[in-house]
Formats: sequence, C-alpha cells, structure tokens
Amino acid sequence: MAKFNCNVISYTLRRAVDITVVIPTPSIPESLGLNDNKPSHKPIEKYPVLYLLHGMGNNHATWCGYSNVEFFAEERNIAVVMISGENKAYINNSASGDNFYDFIKSELPEFVEAMFPISNKPEDTYIAGLSMGGYGTLVHALSYPEKFCAFGAFSAAVELNPSVISGGEDRGIDSNYDPLTLANNIAGEGKKFPKAYIACGEEDFLYKANVQFVKQLSDLGADVNWVSVPNYQHEWRFWNIQIEAFLDWIPRTDYYAKLGRRKI
Repeated sequence: MAKFNCNVISYTLRRAVDITVVIPTPSIPESLGLNDNKPSHKPIEKYPVLYLLHGMGNNHATWCGYSNVEFFAEERNIAVVMISGENKAYINNSASGDNFYDFIKSELPEFVEAMFPISNKPEDTYIAGLSMGGYGTLVHALSYPEKFCAFGAFSAAVELNPSVISGGEDRGIDSNYDPLTLANNIAGEGKKFPKAYIACGEEDFLYKANVQFVKQLSDLGADVNWVSVPNYQHEWRFWNIQIEAFLDWIPRTDYYAKLGRRKI
C-alpha cells in the first residue's frame, strides 16, 4: 500500500486541507515472485474507493493510526481517502465559510480522481465513518444516494445537533442536515437507497439512537445490515473490527473484486 499525505489548497474552504490517500501497490510477496501476480505500479483498472470519515477530535491520520485499515484495504485492492474534517461534522456553515459538505461532495472527488487511479463510477464508490464521521456519512450518503453504492456508519452520532459543532448556538448551520429527514426524502421521491451497514456496540452511549434509526431506515425500505455487538463501548477496538467487516461486506463489481483477498 502506498500512502500519500497531501496538503492541498482547497478552493471551497479557502485554506490548506490535509488529505491521506492509500492506494494498493505491489506487495513483498509479489516483488519476490512468490505468487502468480506480476508486480507493476500501473494498475490494470482504476481502483474502487472508500471515503472514510473520522470522529470528533480526530484528523486525516487517525484511522491509519488506530486501526489496520491500510492493511485491510491492500488485501482487498481498494483505495481509501481520509481528510481532516476538523470538528465541523462534514456539513456547511455559511457564517464561518467552513463548507465541508461542499468540499466532500464536489472538490474532494475531483482532486483524488484527477491525481490518483481512482474510479468515478457510483458502483465503485463507498463512504463510511465513525461517530461524528458516521453522522457525516449518513448526511452525504442520504443526500445523494445515486453517488454511492453503499455506506457504513459505525457508532454514528445519528442525532447530532449542529449547534454542538458551532459552539452551542445557531451560527449559519443549515438545520436540514438531518439523516432521518434525508431518508424520508429518498423514500418520498422514490429513489433507491444505497445499501447500508450500521454497527454499534451495545454499551455505547449512542446505541439506543442507532437502534431507533435502523428501524426508521428499514421502515422506509432501505436495505440495512445492522450489527449489534455486546461488550463494546465507543472505542477503537470496535471500529477496527467493523472497518474490516465493512470492507468484506460491501457489494463490489469492480475488476479487483474477482481476484479475492491478496496475500501480503
């Protein structure tokens, strides 16, 4: 796996943003000729991509620091993109100009698709996140369901109040960034839901809210894979398990899916 740590001037946010991109590359067994795959840095096809969002207080490097997502992704031949979303919940704030919703929706895929061998096909595109990143995942996946094949929300802050992000008061944040409202819009407009993977530890303080949201999504006709795990709280051990499970669960039709898990 090649890891690119990028510091990019964002024309949406009007400042530099840190982005980590991991791309599958030849492994040591391939380089030593220990399997049937000929090593090459030229991909046969563009890679499917997972946009992976961090939680509050984290940054672009935290997923790689606390989980084995690089290893899991290289085994499965999938690219992963992580940004520093600060504590802004991946939504727009018109008062401050922190338009992270617009950045993720348009500028981020434009950047990574231009710079890396990453597919722009909806059937090859996934989004996931934990806690605040789970909330951001729900907002983006349910705002534009046609852009994502599937999404994963781990210990998601499904009832996140945008005022928490803005310091306890209304400072230009659109209150319509509500996952349930967005889900109702999909159902009302007759659109197809992306496939959903939602997981939460049964000792997590967000557990009851996740149980309720899963029922609401299912009642609206969404295809939801609900994972409820005992003895886990709001913790990285749980999220490390779930990111691997999610990568194994996602529906894939790309070239690399038929190759199976790489031996690295």
